[in-house]
Amino acid sequence: MRLTTFQTPQGATTYGAVTDRGLVDLGARLGTRHPDLKSLIGDDAMVLASEHLDKVDYAASDVTWLPVIPNPNKIICVGLNYEDHRAETGNSVSAQPAVFLRVPESQTGHDSPLLRPRESDTLDYEAEVAVVIGRSGRRIAPDAAWRHVAGLSCYNDGSVREFQRHTHQYTPGKNFPRTGAFGPWMVTMDEIPADSALTLSCRLNGKIMQHATTSEMIFSIPRIISYVSTFTTLAPGDVIATGTPGGVGARRSPQVFMRPGDTVEVEIDKIGVLRNTISDD
Repeated sequence: MRLTTFQTPQGATTYGAVTDRGLVDLGARLGTRHPDLKSLIGDDAMVLASEHLDKVDYAASDVTWLPVIPNPNKIICVGLNYEDHRAETGNSVSAQPAVFLRVPESQTGHDSPLLRPRESDTLDYEAEVAVVIGRSGRRIAPDAAWRHVAGLSCYNDGSVREFQRHTHQYTPGKNFPRTGAFGPWMVTMDEIPADSALTLSCRLNGKIMQHATTSEMIFSIPRIISYVSTFTTLAPGDVIATGTPGGVGARRSPQVFMRPGDTVEVEIDKIGVLRNTISDD
C-alpha cells in the first residue's frame, strides 16, 4: 500500500492511500480517530486503510503533495553511509553511524520546489532511502528492527554545503526551509520484503548523478535502527534518512550544484520517483 499526506484542491490538509485509480482521502474517513498519517501508522494502518479503498476521491494531478509525514517527532539522518561517498569526501572509516537531525520545516513534498537560500549557491542533492517508523521501541535489536518499520520512501537530503562546513556540525547546512524533499509516498512493508536490495538513483535535469543499491550501505537499516534506538525512543512517524551514495555535486570536478529552473529526481525501485524543481527563496 502507498500512503501519503496531501493538500486537497480546496486547500485542506489530509492523508490517504495512493492507488492506480487516484487518491483515497483516508483523513475524511478516519480523521476523527486518526487526525494525521503519523497517528494512523501507529495503529495498524494497513488494516484500517484497506477497509476504505473502494472509492477514489482525487486524481493525482489535482492534489498538492506534502512531505509523507509532515509532522514527525524526529527526523534522524545518517551521513557517510555508502563507501563510495565516504571515500569521495576523504573521511575516515567510523565504527558507528554519523548521525545528525533535520527539522520538519526543512522538508517539502513531491512536485514542489526546493528552495535555494539567498545566502548560498551550493544547494546539493542527496538521494536516500527514508525509513518511516511504525512501532515504538527503545534498544531495538537488529534482528527485530524490521518489525518497527511501517514503510520506506524516497528522500532528497538537500544540503547547503558551505553552511554544512562552517563547523564540524552538519545542522546549519541541513535545515534551511524547504531544502529537502520527502515523498511522494511511503510504501508499506507488505510490498517490500525486509532486507531487499533496493536500487536508488538521482537525476539532475535527466542526467544520472548517483546510482547505487542499498547492499552498498556501510551500516544496514537494521543496524541503524538499533543504534539510533539506543539513545532515543523511536515512535510511529519518526523518519530515518539512511545516507547517500557517491556522486554528490560538491565532490565532482567541476562541482555541480542545483540552480533555479533545474529538475531533480530521486528514484528507488519498488517505491517510486520523487521529483522537484529548484527555485530561489
